[in-house]
Amino acid sequence: MTQLRSIVCSMVGHVDHGKSQIVETITGLDIVSKEAGRITQCINAVNVPFSLIQDVIGNYSQKIKIPGLLIIDTPGHASFTNLRKRGGSLADIAILVIDMNEGMMPQTIESVEILKHNKTPFIIAANKIDLVPGFQDKKKPLLENINLQSDKVKLEIEKRVYNIVGKLTEFNMDSDRFDRIEDYSKKVAIIPLSAKFKIGIPELFLVLAGLAQKFMEKKLNVNIESPAKGVVLEIKEEKGLGKTLDVIIYDGKLKKNDEIVIAGLEKPIITKVRNMLERTIKNNKLVSIDEVAAACTVKIIPKDTEGIFAGMPFEVINQDEDLEKIKMEMQKEVKEVLIETDKKGVIVKADSLGSLEALISLLKDNKIPIKKASLGNINKSDISDASAEENSLYKIILAFNVGINEESDKIKIINHDVIYKIIEDYNLWKEQETKKQEQEKLKNIARPGKIMILPGTIFRQNNPAIVGIEVLSGSLSADCNLMNDLGKQLSKVKSMQVEGENVQKVEQGKQAAISLPGVTVGRQIFENSILFTDIPEDDFRRLKEMKNYLNPSEANILKEISIIKRRINPLWGV
Repeated sequence: MTQLRSIVCSMVGHVDHGKSQIVETITGLDIVSKEAGRITQCINAVNVPFSLIQDVIGNYSQKIKIPGLLIIDTPGHASFTNLRKRGGSLADIAILVIDMNEGMMPQTIESVEILKHNKTPFIIAANKIDLVPGFQDKKKPLLENINLQSDKVKLEIEKRVYNIVGKLTEFNMDSDRFDRIEDYSKKVAIIPLSAKFKIGIPELFLVLAGLAQKFMEKKLNVNIESPAKGVVLEIKEEKGLGKTLDVIIYDGKLKKNDEIVIAGLEKPIITKVRNMLERTIKNNKLVSIDEVAAACTVKIIPKDTEGIFAGMPFEVINQDEDLEKIKMEMQKEVKEVLIETDKKGVIVKADSLGSLEALISLLKDNKIPIKKASLGNINKSDISDASAEENSLYKIILAFNVGINEESDKIKIINHDVIYKIIEDYNLWKEQETKKQEQEKLKNIARPGKIMILPGTIFRQNNPAIVGIEVLSGSLSADCNLMNDLGKQLSKVKSMQVEGENVQKVEQGKQAAISLPGVTVGRQIFENSILFTDIPEDDFRRLKEMKNYLNPSEANILKEISIIKRRINPLWGV
C-alpha cells in the first residue's frame, strides 16, 4: 500500500538565528528555555501532524496533500544536514534560518556548503523581521504586513533580503523573495518572517509544502506496509529506561518486537525492538506505541545497544529478503565514510556518521589530508596512529564532539562541538607549528644582520671595545662574527646588553651595547660605521635553500652580504 509520507525537513543555520523558535511556533513545544544558554545543544526531531499545519496556515490547508512534517532541529553546526540514506541526504528539504539583521554568519555559510554538497533543496527563513528598525506588526498576512510599513522600513527589509541574495551568488545560487519567483526549480525562495510574532510562518510552510508536493511527490510515495528503513539520530540514557535510540523512519513500517539490523563500525548489529515510545506534542510526554509508519521519529528501547553509533542506517529484517545482502549494502555505506589509508594525514574522530561525513567533507575542501577517520572516543589506537606520522604537522587528532579516553603530550588534540572551529584551530596550530619548525631548522645557522655604531656611545675603545649599536636590518646574535662593507672580518660579538640585561639576540630597530674584542675604536671601527654579520659560506647556502623561512628584511641583507663577498671571490656561495 503506497501513500504520501510526511516531509523530512531539516532546520539549519547559525546559532541563535531562530531555528528552535520556528519549531516552537508551529508545535507549541517549549524547546529554547530548556536548553543551556537558550541554545540548542543536541539534535531534536519532532513529528508535526497535518492538524497542526492546518492551524498554522488556516484557509490554505486544502492545498496541502502531505500528512505532516518530520522536523529535524539541529544545533548551529550543520553536521546533521547530511544524515544519509542510500542515494543522498536524509532530509527531503531544508529550511536555512538566517537572522535578516545579522545576515550570513560562519555557520550559515557552513550550512550552505553542506546543503550544496549533498544537493539538498532548501528555502530560506529570513527571521527577525520584527527587529528591523521601525517595523510595526499590522496583524495581517506577510505581504500585506510588509506593504503597510513605512517606505523607510520597506527599503530596510529589501536591503536585508538583497544582502542574502548577494551572498548566495558567491555560491553560484540564484535567489529572491518568494513572491517574485516564477520558477522555484531555478531560484532559492527567501521568506521574511518573525518566529516570535508568527509573521510569515503560514507562507513559509505553504512554500515548503508546495515545493515538496510539486518536485518530490515520487520520493514521498512510500509503501507503509513494507519493513522499515531508518537512521539512528541519537543514543540517549533515559531515566528508568536505560539506553534508548532516537531514530528516524524514512520508509516502511516499524513494529514492536521487530528484529532490526543496524550498521556497525566493523560488522552489522542485530537487535530486537523491545518497546517504542512517541513524544506527543499535546503534553510533551512519551507514550508507548505498537507501530509507526514513515516518515516519523520514534524512541526505540532495543534489546542491546552495544556498538551502535548515531548516524548509522538500519532496516527491519524481512524473512523474504537476503539478510547477508542487506548487511553487505549497509556496511558498504558506512565504509564510504570511515576512511583508512596508508597515506600521510591527520586522524579524524566524530560522534556520529553524519557529523563524521560533514567533517571529512570540510577537511577535504580545506585540502587537509586524512589518514584515518572513525567514530567514537579518542583511544590508545588513535594516539598510536597519530604518533606514527613522521611529519609533525600530522601528529594531531581532529575530533567532533567526542570523549577523550587517552592523551599524550606528543600528540595535539582538537575537539569541538562546532565543525568550523576545528578547521580554524587546526590552521592556527599548523601556522604556529610551522614557525617552530622553521626556527628549529635555523637555530644553529648564522643569521643575516646589518648594524650601525651609534655616535656618542663609545663606552670603551678597546680590550674589548664596547659600543652602542642599532640593528638596521635582520638581527644580531651573541658570538656571531662581524665584517665591514669590504668583506674584512673584524671581530666576534662577545656579549650584548639591553638596558643593563645580558641578551642573546637583538632584532631589527632595537639598540644594544656590544663588546668587541680585537678591535680599537678609531682604527678598525668608528662612530656611524656600518657592519654586517660575517656568514660562513655553508650557512649562506643553507639559508638560500630555506629562504622561505627568512623575513623580507633578512632576505635583503643576505643579498647585500653575497655582493660584498663576491667582490673578493666571484664564486662565493654558488
